[in-house]
Amino acid sequence: MRKIDQLLAEYGESHQNVTNKVIHWICVPLIFFSVVGLIASIPSGIVQAVLGDNPYANWATVSLIVALAYYVTLSIPLAVGMMLFGAFCLYMTRVVEAQGWTLWVTSLTVFVVAWIGQFYGHKVEGKKPSFFKDLQFLLIGPAWLMHF
Repeated sequence: MRKIDQLLAEYGESHQNVTNKVIHWICVPLIFFSVVGLIASIPSGIVQAVLGDNPYANWATVSLIVALAYYVTLSIPLAVGMMLFGAFCLYMTRVVEAQGWTLWVTSLTVFVVAWIGQFYGHKVEGKKPSFFKDLQFLLIGPAWLMHF
């Protein structure tokens, strides 16, 4: 069995309840976006010096490239899907800022609310979140949704 299949199966074991699954379909993408937004909020002078004066030259882009390298080691098709979703999240950070909202405040609010939802879903499921067992499941959660 490939490593990605093993990780997805293990992640799926604690995500059987319909309510928990629905919550994950909403909250996992929101958490992913909020993390991108929080990282994009970090001052990125060094990154812009290296990559040029581009609105996407920030720490979130660097972080997504590192995450993408991890996904490539697991599955190329999955990596392509995550690359597209990551690019969408980067774009949405620009949309949030264009609305005049403070990116880090918006991202932090989404992060907290989405994690409350996640923990409620796991309470309904009766199982602990997978990342308590292994932190790499924080990256497997979005991949688990993407593989559908």
